[in-house]
Amino acid sequence: MKRTLELTGLPEELGHTEGIKKFISKYHGINANEISGLVFQKKSIDARKKPVRINLTVDVFINENPVKEIIEFDFKNVTNAQEVAIIGAGPAGLFAALQLIELGLKPIIFERGKNVKERRRDLANITKNNTVNPESNYCFGEGGAGTYSDGKLYTRASKRGDVNRILKLLVYHGADESILYESHPHIGTNKLPHIIEKIRETITSCGGEIHFNSKLTDLELDGEKIKSITISNNEIQHSKFNIQNLILATGHSARDIFELLHRKQIIIEAKPFALGVRVEHPQALIDSIQYRCGTQRSEYLSAASYSLVEQVNGRGVFSFCMCPGGIIAPAMTAPCEIVVNGWSPSKRNNPFANSGMVVSINAEDFKDFEKYGPLAGMYFQKMVEQNCFEQGNQTLQAPAQRMVDFVNNKSSSTLPNNSYLPGTVSRNLNEILPNYVAKSLQGAMKAFGKKMNGYYSNEAILLATESRTSSPVRIPRNKETFEHIQIKGLYPCAEGAGYAGGIVSAAMDGENCAKAIGNSLG
Repeated sequence: MKRTLELTGLPEELGHTEGIKKFISKYHGINANEISGLVFQKKSIDARKKPVRINLTVDVFINENPVKEIIEFDFKNVTNAQEVAIIGAGPAGLFAALQLIELGLKPIIFERGKNVKERRRDLANITKNNTVNPESNYCFGEGGAGTYSDGKLYTRASKRGDVNRILKLLVYHGADESILYESHPHIGTNKLPHIIEKIRETITSCGGEIHFNSKLTDLELDGEKIKSITISNNEIQHSKFNIQNLILATGHSARDIFELLHRKQIIIEAKPFALGVRVEHPQALIDSIQYRCGTQRSEYLSAASYSLVEQVNGRGVFSFCMCPGGIIAPAMTAPCEIVVNGWSPSKRNNPFANSGMVVSINAEDFKDFEKYGPLAGMYFQKMVEQNCFEQGNQTLQAPAQRMVDFVNNKSSSTLPNNSYLPGTVSRNLNEILPNYVAKSLQGAMKAFGKKMNGYYSNEAILLATESRTSSPVRIPRNKETFEHIQIKGLYPCAEGAGYAGGIVSAAMDGENCAKAIGNSLG
């Protein structure tokens, strides 16, 4: 017999299997010894009041074997099928490829970076040797920025596609089943590379192709249609491929692609984005604020997170990509710039909690860059990142300041321990960031301290610059066909085109573009 129960209890009661069985026995009259299995449907933490509670929806199997959904997909052999080119092997590109295979079309992916295994060496070089490979880094390479930046799967973009399908595809390729029922699912940077490799195996075993170290360098047009693309790689400097349909899934940091489109007079637009700093606190401090647990949180509670937003001087200031128990990573894609991001391992067990804290940027803010046309925001973004690089230092140390010192416009004589491995250097961020960004952040930090008692603290450190929250360029497309408004056969996709933000929304957008191509081909 199966019963579906909705449970609310303490972490010590509902944070582990035996505790759940005892709880069910106590409050629902089911003998714990007769419970043969539990299948979770939903799980969330409610920390709004003390004590913290866990909400759980669970299928309870009594004296019979538990029944779990079998996850299957219709992946076809597409070795000799019609080809579709994909530029970029991030979430959008990979999930577009999987969708194409289900539709009976052959994906050919060109990825400028390396596979996940080889990519690790370049990430180590950033940290150890202060060397940035412009083609292989935290943003470029197999799996895209998502592979080595946490694996958060929560999205509000549920109307854009089937979120549950994306999660099931990840489970099919090795992700833990908990992502199917956790309210804020998370995989972890330590586990994502293996999942990405499994996705690659599915694509290639079905006849799809993935080419690494293969960068899009040119587009040849025949009127308003794509005629061919040129790919440069380590082996063949220039290879021309005749194609009819191209999914452009290059991510928010592929500035050379935006410049290529602009040179080819393909319509693109400047779009608003956000930039600011990455804030890091001791995780124990965030736990104590959110869970009201003193110095030690329950072993059955995950590291606490937060989400903050405030309007300051007419500008939105908000937290972005919050990483409990995480690490601040160097996310620059070129020399002489400083960009920071964050990630967490699956257990979220590092001693620090970090989050982007960014300010909305609009067209008025980069009007001094009007000569760059639709690339104005991109060049403004680049300028701020380069301002954070200390000329002559030749290291990738991030400029940093204690939170209260920043608000009071006072240089920090010392900096707290932090997770950014290339190191930090004390600089007054008010002198680096645009004035309106600094002023907005100052007002927000005080307001956040009132919302979260203890958040506004000199135990917290700010690192600049958090600037790759989204693309500063949009590649406009038809809402129904997903095709570029000017060029037939070109499908701008996901974050780099200005239509998604995060792993799941990017993956859904990739699927949507693949399905649109399927529809166009009948």
